[in-house]
Amino acid sequence: MTTAMLSSLRFRLALWLLLPLSLFVALCAALSWRNAANVADYVQDHDLLASAKMLSDRLIWEGNDVQASVPPSALSLFASPDRDRVYLNVQGAGGELLAGTPGFPLPAEPHPEGTDQAQWYDTHFQDQPLRAVVVTRTMHDVDGARAYTIAVGKTTHSRDHMLANLWYPTVAYLLAALGLTVALSALALTLELRPVVRLRQQLAQHDPLHLDLQVDAKVLHTELRPVADTINRFVQQLRAHSEAQRRFIADAAHQLRTPLALQSTQIEYARSALRQPDEQDALWTSLHASNRRLVDVTNKLLLLAQAEHRDAHTRQETVDLAAVALRCVEQLAALADRQHIDLGLDAPAAGQALVRAEPSLLDALVANLLDNALRYTQQGGRVTVGVRCSAGATGHWVELSVADNGPGIPEAARERVFERFFRVSEDTTSGTGLGLAIVREIAQAFGATVVLGPNLQEAHGLLVTVRFAAHPAAAGPVVAAGGNTGGVSAA
Repeated sequence: MTTAMLSSLRFRLALWLLLPLSLFVALCAALSWRNAANVADYVQDHDLLASAKMLSDRLIWEGNDVQASVPPSALSLFASPDRDRVYLNVQGAGGELLAGTPGFPLPAEPHPEGTDQAQWYDTHFQDQPLRAVVVTRTMHDVDGARAYTIAVGKTTHSRDHMLANLWYPTVAYLLAALGLTVALSALALTLELRPVVRLRQQLAQHDPLHLDLQVDAKVLHTELRPVADTINRFVQQLRAHSEAQRRFIADAAHQLRTPLALQSTQIEYARSALRQPDEQDALWTSLHASNRRLVDVTNKLLLLAQAEHRDAHTRQETVDLAAVALRCVEQLAALADRQHIDLGLDAPAAGQALVRAEPSLLDALVANLLDNALRYTQQGGRVTVGVRCSAGATGHWVELSVADNGPGIPEAARERVFERFFRVSEDTTSGTGLGLAIVREIAQAFGATVVLGPNLQEAHGLLVTVRFAAHPAAAGPVVAAGGNTGGVSAA
């Protein structure tokens, strides 16, 4: 049996059908054999008893002795084309042979049964198997009662022939039904699997580079329609992912083209302005700013690609979110100080705000939120980072919040700011438009949610909340980050 046969749906379904049906046919054949044997035994035993009773009726007195005669009608009962041999034996009470074949074997222990007081038994005589019956008749005279034994035996050829005639047709019908069932099942499978074959051909003929495939589930069986629906959903997801990648590449090319073109222009200008020292400082400053913007866009594009990678969840560890927030605040404290922004942190003690995340991506999430808040907050403003543990009916949570008193984001634009390269105002900052897109991608990779809302503690401003599922300390090693959490301020 080859591997191809074992993997064939038709072959496996045929086995599922053939094996139980074969067992059923075998059981029916055994039961039919037993029933046919019972019928053949009954007919043979009935003939034997009728012959023995006929011989018993022929016992007569002749003087002081009993004589037995064998009428032709007693032997005619056994007439058959199978040439069975019949043996008769009539014995007196003393064992003397009155009629029949001498030496005929009688049962060792008599056990007469029924109203006829007959006993059937199997024996061998002259190297032939016999089925025999023995009956007893009591004859009365003036001296008392005498018991006479009448035995009739017959070879089993006709009985076996009758058994075969009764059993073979039944088995033939069962085998024919089994063969017909298998044939019809194979035909039915071939016909019913045609939609699957057509589906395979449709998929094989489709160009894999064009994601416009739509499987028609209506032409499939009810059991196969979920498969078609799954294929359609999968293709839709691939199409959406492909379109997002195309948009991403187009947007990235657009964003990179501007600083690259600007650098090219500045370099050409620099070649002609090398002899004018008073213009070189401004030129190099402009080149440096353009280069920084190009590096910033490139780094964020790489970070976004890393956040989109689908195996981010496999690299997760137990991380102290408060320690990560502290480290990011310390790293951006100098930037906040240059912009005269009050940067603060409100977080619990170390080891209490534990979440499952990939450490470098979690750092990027917090850093991008802080960078976004500092970038859009005016000088003299305030940015506060908060880490809070909470519990509810749905479980335990750790929330990261970044609040500022900058201009905020209009409610109509709060969903669009998660789009790549989208900025509420193109004039206010030199941002790339990727910060919040990166935040949401990373949060989704960790199973967290991001919510934007107004900062209710200020007259205006933005509050960004990222909600993580809390993780117990025993779930894994804690990644060391920063020092003791607490209030940190840069003004």
